[in-house]
Amino acid sequence: MSGLVEVMNLTKVYDKNKLALDQMNLTIPRGKIIGLLGPNGSGKTTLIKLVNGLLVATKGQILINGRPPGPESKSCVSYLPERTYFQNSMKVKELIAFFADFYRDFHIEKAKQMLANLRISEDAQLKTLSKGTKEKVQLIMVMSRQAQLYILDEPIAGVDPAARDYILRTIISNYNENATVLISTHLITDIEKVLDEVIFIRDGRVVLQDTVENIREQKGKSVDSYFREVFAC
Repeated sequence: MSGLVEVMNLTKVYDKNKLALDQMNLTIPRGKIIGLLGPNGSGKTTLIKLVNGLLVATKGQILINGRPPGPESKSCVSYLPERTYFQNSMKVKELIAFFADFYRDFHIEKAKQMLANLRISEDAQLKTLSKGTKEKVQLIMVMSRQAQLYILDEPIAGVDPAARDYILRTIISNYNENATVLISTHLITDIEKVLDEVIFIRDGRVVLQDTVENIREQKGKSVDSYFREVFAC
């Protein structure tokens, strides 16, 4: 069976000949929580934006469920960007209405239940919420969809440890077993416990794709320790 996402000879060159992805080949399987890991400038965000159809490849191809990025793929991909795109003037209940209107697979009651569990009022304006609470609200919106692929770009950056724990629990408990979660992060130690696989990328190429179990058994190290070894200067 083919993967959920197939990346074939993918190249992205920005202005002034800046090479972000260099003939990348990658298969993202179904039903896994996968860490997309690499140093700054390795191409993680470029790859994520290409999968989401926010950028156009210079060469190569991406297929999501056998189709290139477009309206059909966006209907099965739920994306959490690194920076929030919600307007501070919006109320939480307006976000719920927006997602319900825009995505047919959005579960209103699921979102409301998660908000209630955190005692976040649906009448609250985003500008009145702390950074950590805003992050939780955004994640709740993303994870309340019945998507096939969840792409989370730095979902736990800049929030306190308690908020990180909640975010990780939300990720684990709110995606279906046939879906895949792709998490890009620098905080490897914090997310390692939830990962099934990892993808290491450097200079726009995949240098490793393996299961967390194999790394621990064959290398005798945690993912974080092995990452530091692979990317040591």
